[in-house]
Amino acid sequence: MIKNFLTIDNGGTNTKVIIFNQTGQQLAVEAFPTQGIEPQSGFHEIDLKKLHDDLGNAVKAVLAKAQLTGDDIAGVATVGHGKGLYVLDGDHQIFRNGILSADSRAEEYAEEFESRVSDIYPISKQHVMPSQAPVLLRWLKDNRPTEYGNIGAILSNKDFIGFLLTGVVKQEIGDASGNNFMNLETQQYDPRLFDFFGIPEMFDKMPELINATDQRGTITAEAAAQTGLKEGTPVFGGMFDIDACAIATGVLDESKFSVIAGTWNMNIFPSDKLAPQGSGLMNSIFPTGKNLIEASSPTSAGNLAIILKMLMTAEIRDAKDAGHSIYDNLESFLENTDATFSKVIFFPFLYGSNVAPEAEGSFIGLRSNTTKSEMIRAVYEGIAFAHRYHIETLEKVGGKPEVIRMSGGACNSSSWVQMFADILDTPIELVNATELGGLGGAMASAVGTGVYETLEEASAAMSSVSRHYDPQADQVKIYDAKYHAYLSFLKAMDGCWYDFKQLQDGLEC
Repeated sequence: MIKNFLTIDNGGTNTKVIIFNQTGQQLAVEAFPTQGIEPQSGFHEIDLKKLHDDLGNAVKAVLAKAQLTGDDIAGVATVGHGKGLYVLDGDHQIFRNGILSADSRAEEYAEEFESRVSDIYPISKQHVMPSQAPVLLRWLKDNRPTEYGNIGAILSNKDFIGFLLTGVVKQEIGDASGNNFMNLETQQYDPRLFDFFGIPEMFDKMPELINATDQRGTITAEAAAQTGLKEGTPVFGGMFDIDACAIATGVLDESKFSVIAGTWNMNIFPSDKLAPQGSGLMNSIFPTGKNLIEASSPTSAGNLAIILKMLMTAEIRDAKDAGHSIYDNLESFLENTDATFSKVIFFPFLYGSNVAPEAEGSFIGLRSNTTKSEMIRAVYEGIAFAHRYHIETLEKVGGKPEVIRMSGGACNSSSWVQMFADILDTPIELVNATELGGLGGAMASAVGTGVYETLEEASAAMSSVSRHYDPQADQVKIYDAKYHAYLSFLKAMDGCWYDFKQLQDGLEC
């Protein structure tokens, strides 16, 4: 009998509940927006009690779509965004909002810690980012001491959702290792890291560590009533979303890179090596036991959504009135233009940067006859350039990949995927599933329930390539010239971003 698996994939933009069977067939998906709260500039939070209620409704809805009941689900896994902070009190109750990975309140803290990162890099093999949990904890300690004192357990996003389903507080090792909590050699929490961040009292608040395919618990009676899942159904450790996408796309060694073009710009590959401190790259523990080498920043497709709201309000409204999406019109536009169309360069730094903390979104090359269409195409190109910036850093450690397996919202546009192939000058492949985080979670459940012995075996059985894109030589040549201009402008701006940010802050006062 073929088994079915349910995955809850909680991203920074959308949350999805997906059902796959053991052959990798996607049976149903239900999605809802991850409704962030921005109480003040740079603060990105989520109401955890509302998330709890929304998840229950979504699980019921996806079961109905698949025409299944809770009895038909053999296992559940959770997948979620990395970084951010989800805490419970001493009685394991929700008492404050979760903090999303886009949060930048602790930017100055991160900069100060990063200036001393050589003190901890030999332990964690991690650089410091503003949305990492230890940095946010230190910010809470200094700025919200009462809340900080109430903390009884510290979780990642997907482990919090696992807690909602099982009532058990455990943390999957991949997320913890990517959050500057762990010694990558011992694969355990290290008190020296907590001392470094000035939060030594949090060491004893850390949950037991588990692997992606370990059972964290079972569906409780309360969760069963809320979701329609069967009480006692096993719930597995699950994965950080970039790990899930890599495994779902068959990226299991250095021969392939995984590129995720979604809310974040994520570029990764598993390796037996570790990236050195000077590379600027991040290391964490991959679910297969290898090391995950990561280059990432908030410089991807989220920038396109913001620019469209700025520049194309009327077009968005007209498309909706006509019964379709603005993205349908844009796909036709991309199909009928090429690398020669736009003479403008765009820096996709609206949510943050991969060059300097203060760098912000910019168009360069605007003329009196520049069209809105040129600007829009420049945004598509600039996002791909930001990915190339990261990938060239990865190649210094892993070499040039044979192929890139791509996922994320950008994959909904065939023309954009082709643009990525041209800008990266590397073949790109897409796999058969559309919900890759969900598929990676289903693979964890498939191994956890014994259908497959390893994640490698599950990946081979449940995933296959559906489309292949080769670079086009004429487009590669033009994009190379544009990318070198992109780099030249970044170099020219080095040291200028900070002064401009100080000016902006002064004008806001």
